Amino acid sequence: MPATAGARGPAERGGGRLRALDGLRLVAALMVALYHYGGRDGDVTNAWGRSPQHQFPTLHGWFAYGCLGVQIFFVISGFVICMSGWGRPLRSFFASRASRLMPAYWVAVVLVTAVFALPPVVYHAVSPSDALVNMTLLQQPLGAERVLGVCWTLWVEIRFYALFALCLVLPGVTRRRVVLFCAVWTMAAAIAQAANEPLLNLVLMPEYASYFIGGMGLYLLHRNRRDTLAWGIVVVSWLTGQHYAVAGLWHAPDPHFFSYRSTSVIVLIVTAGYVLVGAIALGALRWADWRWLTVAGALTYPFYLVHEHLGWVVIRELHRGLGVPSWATFALTLAGMLLLAWLLNRYVEKWATPLLRRSLSAPAPR
Repeated sequence: MPATAGARGPAERGGGRLRALDGLRLVAALMVALYHYGGRDGDVTNAWGRSPQHQFPTLHGWFAYGCLGVQIFFVISGFVICMSGWGRPLRSFFASRASRLMPAYWVAVVLVTAVFALPPVVYHAVSPSDALVNMTLLQQPLGAERVLGVCWTLWVEIRFYALFALCLVLPGVTRRRVVLFCAVWTMAAAIAQAANEPLLNLVLMPEYASYFIGGMGLYLLHRNRRDTLAWGIVVVSWLTGQHYAVAGLWHAPDPHFFSYRSTSVIVLIVTAGYVLVGAIALGALRWADWRWLTVAGALTYPFYLVHEHLGWVVIRELHRGLGVPSWATFALTLAGMLLLAWLLNRYVEKWATPLLRRSLSAPAPR
């Protein structure tokens, strides 16, 4: 999941935190949690003792759509990174991203590694060498096992950050450059898809580019809702984004699959993500300015990091160990992971993020 900066609007639109965006981030994280706890097979089946199909016979098929929370995250990330990178020098941009991503991530890697190694838990743990590589966030390109299952999305995010930094932050972010970047990336991603060249796919990420581009287009609309080119960027990114979502998540009806996703519902959820971020960008949800949404936004990233693997442990202990009913286990696990996220935010991010940001922003010693 993207670890986005504070959602603040530009000076020309009056500033202020976009609290509705914070709330949408938590909704997307909860969607992913629903998927991980009840919308898929795999390790969570071992936690429950049998497939979530049997635990939630009516809703498991709906939970399977929760993975689309990732696409919504990417749209939000495109919006927020464009907003936070505007007018910011490269050093400051790097310091902001690294300080936002790494402290909670480092603690989550250590915590999951330690918990999985406990005698009462004994889930599959990665080797010490791979665990150390995970601290760099480069485990996927280096071929190491992942400690956190969700960290694949962070690898997508940091490639987006690198593209944004090199193409926009380094020369200076302007509307013209953002429009050109979005247009060139859209075309280049389509060419990469057609060429099926691994290096191009690695750099240009055709299956995810649309969502980041759409978010950047929506930020341009946040600055000027009459920007015709920005509207075009958003529409084209939505059209290609729904295509990739359907191509990646739809399959013909097959009783051997865990669940069946309708193309119409996939398109509807992707569309809802664009529409909601668009409504926030255009000020339609300005009324949703409750302070608790800021807290929700702060919990999103640490919750996203820890909820999957540690959630398995909690589910197994509650449901199989203590005999707690399925729905109560589901609710208690979500609540427990939100509490852990609050602890990580309160006792790790609150002090480590500004400390790391200041350290990375400080001028290099001569």
